[in-house]
Amino acid sequence: MRVEQCEVVLLATSDLHGFICPRSYATRDEVGHGLARVANIVKEQRQLHAHTLLIDNGDALQGTPLTYYHARVNAEPANPVVACMNELRYDAAVLGNHEFNYGLPYLRSAVEASGFPWLSANIREAATGAPLFGKPYLVRELDNGVRIGVLGLTTSYIPNWEQPQHIEGILFDDPVETARHWVDVMKREERVDVVVVSYHGGFERDVETGVPTEPLTGENVGYALCQQVEGINVLLTGHQHRTIESCHINGVCVVQPANEGRYLGKVTLELEQGESGWSVASSRSALIDAADYGADERMELIADEVETLTQTWLDQPIGFVDGNMTIAAHADVRLREHPLIEFINRVQMDVSGARISNTALFDNLSPGFGSRITMRDIVSNYIYPNTLKVIRISGRDIRSALEKSAEYFALDAQGKIVVSDAFLLPKPQHYNYDMWEGIDYVLDIAQPIGQRVVKLELNGQPLAEDEPFDVVMNNYRAGGGGNFAMFQDKPVVKDIATDMVELLADYIRERGRITAGANGNWRVVNGRTSSIDAR
Repeated sequence: MRVEQCEVVLLATSDLHGFICPRSYATRDEVGHGLARVANIVKEQRQLHAHTLLIDNGDALQGTPLTYYHARVNAEPANPVVACMNELRYDAAVLGNHEFNYGLPYLRSAVEASGFPWLSANIREAATGAPLFGKPYLVRELDNGVRIGVLGLTTSYIPNWEQPQHIEGILFDDPVETARHWVDVMKREERVDVVVVSYHGGFERDVETGVPTEPLTGENVGYALCQQVEGINVLLTGHQHRTIESCHINGVCVVQPANEGRYLGKVTLELEQGESGWSVASSRSALIDAADYGADERMELIADEVETLTQTWLDQPIGFVDGNMTIAAHADVRLREHPLIEFINRVQMDVSGARISNTALFDNLSPGFGSRITMRDIVSNYIYPNTLKVIRISGRDIRSALEKSAEYFALDAQGKIVVSDAFLLPKPQHYNYDMWEGIDYVLDIAQPIGQRVVKLELNGQPLAEDEPFDVVMNNYRAGGGGNFAMFQDKPVVKDIATDMVELLADYIRERGRITAGANGNWRVVNGRTSSIDAR
């Protein structure tokens, strides 16, 4: 008996974060990634393979000045990200957590403008119980009768980060339980031959050993999906901005294509037709590097109107700096107070009225402020659409939060303070190390984890652990994001719904000129080689 065979290729992007044109918004220099480069890979793959599906795994609509400008400044032109995805003929997209950042009306308008469905089976409307936007999965039937089902899932941890008004009336179900239900429906009722799960989430365990790599909060359950849900052939993942290829977990073929269009994920399925129908004979995953491809002119043309408006907006002068607020070494900023961190905390305290504040240096690309400040400078340093909350916490909570931040550091063999691997792998988490204003403290990295706060004072006196304090921080942290559980479910004294980018710009505009300075209220030391002023 002759065995019929068929090859199917799945192409996946994830965490594009609105990055279309291959140029840095901070410097305007050419970069080796972006959807415009990925577009040429997609076109090449479609020429090479007869049966392809193109899927975006979430977090497409937020993340660059381009998307911020369109969402917050001028939404009159067509959404540039959606327009480019329409041009590339995506088969489907999955809702990511950042899709909700600009509110439901903006998200609904993007979905309505899309020529493809947005999937997420575990995000449901509370009023009807139906999946948000009505699409839990997609079924594609090829010309030879092969039926491919694509189930969309999203990390259910969104309520811990997102503004409540952005997700009002929405339920976030457990992805594993949801997958069990819908995979069964797809196989039993839809008679699909191939089950693809596109999950905007990552892995809670090492993909090779199964050893836990993070607290099992439910933010990432990719490993559990592979181990606990029968019938999945392919798992497309994201959220963690990792590069994962040539990987199988419990027989499930896995891929994750990093972020901002750095790679296109590719899964090749070899199918065979037997007496009981088509089945997957073999599968393999790979990543194709966007840096090896030029930018597609059509993508750049589609994005050009909003891109040009964004660039003009970015170059608007806001104010001036007296002194030095540039960043020479990002590691140094996190060891001793820098004028940029002092400034951000002072703005948060000014607009909120709180006497204590914390903030982070989000990545190792922030340039700081030169003598002349533009909007480009602001969005290059404050890269997230965070708002502010003032929450009431105890002195004990403050100490616990400082201990959590202190876990960011480790000592190398020479006794030098370095970043802990836990904050670098599987992806950098510089944004989960906070620096505080309004209190005085010292972190000694020579001490055991959990005992590194060797000084914690307010107004020259030890901070009272049982007293309440009002602290201003970004909404992500206030909800416990980054495993800061001590902040979860604490009373919200004030909710400031304006984006930090706007707050920073308004603060500078009103004054015209700001002064760089740092009061040195905190520092990080290695007590084995440094003396500590415990006062």
